[in-house]
Amino acid sequence: MQTDDFDFELPEELIAQHPPERRGDSRMMVVHRESGKIEHRQFANIGEYVRPGDLWVFNDTRVEPARFFSNDGRKEILKLDAASPNIWKCLVKPGKRLRVGRTIEIGESVGTVTEVLEPGGERIIEFSPEAPDPDSEGHLALPPYIERPDEMEDRDRYQTVYSRETGAIAAPTAGLHFDEEVMDSLPHDFVTLHVGLGTFRPVSAEKVEEHHMHSERFELSEKTATRVREADRVVAVGTTVVRVLESCASRETGSLKTGRGETDIFIYPPYQPKIVDALLTNFHLPKSTLLMLVSAFSSRELMLEAYQKAVESRYRFFSYGDCMLIV
Repeated sequence: MQTDDFDFELPEELIAQHPPERRGDSRMMVVHRESGKIEHRQFANIGEYVRPGDLWVFNDTRVEPARFFSNDGRKEILKLDAASPNIWKCLVKPGKRLRVGRTIEIGESVGTVTEVLEPGGERIIEFSPEAPDPDSEGHLALPPYIERPDEMEDRDRYQTVYSRETGAIAAPTAGLHFDEEVMDSLPHDFVTLHVGLGTFRPVSAEKVEEHHMHSERFELSEKTATRVREADRVVAVGTTVVRVLESCASRETGSLKTGRGETDIFIYPPYQPKIVDALLTNFHLPKSTLLMLVSAFSSRELMLEAYQKAVESRYRFFSYGDCMLIV
């Protein structure tokens, strides 16, 4: 299967640059896999698609302000991980200004590059006397297709109302549509997956199966797993939830394992989900791993048809855009 098989034309003006005025003020396309029927609804109608015996599963990761700029504005780092409070693994820009031994000043902190990692070029940076404070010095790492600096509004709106486990550098955006009232109306539980570097890596391989996903940290509790096992239908709110539950499913039996770990699972057709029965997700980038994942829940042809209809109907795309329910 070729990466180009997942391409589509997207007018730039359909890429949402800001969230809707209120959470839930979004359109919702509903795709019925068996019949191929496509409905145009509003997110406010989501209660009509809840069934007895459902369990809706959310990702409770919390986005950390992980983007930092040097005091002179000439350097930028994106915190990916931390070996200790003062030693970070980072993406940097520009790389030529941050070779081994070079420094970056952020507020009162001075970071020194101690190592360059291959093949991705990530840096290990050690800070003194202490690392920058994300709350005072950090910025949210909004996706590059949002062509504006982060604003105070994003501190609230680029965060789900149920986030609680800090560790992501990008939001699980399907959850951004939910407010507390809608959450309380659904039978639900949580997993954790900290969205990491893979979000920023496009698919460069010509053949889909040659692409390698970066690992992301996750946790599935026994409490959630028990409820998943007992549910008549498991609805994943976001592709990150799919990745957790399908990573924890036994290949042989489909049984669900629990615990913490890292996953680099890459889901694309003709993968058959073992745990997840339905999926709520946003609209994704052309030729992306996320578009490939949602295509595994129906078919590539049906998904590209749905995306074409979304373009024709002027849906808003990507993180702050509208959503799709695949049932």
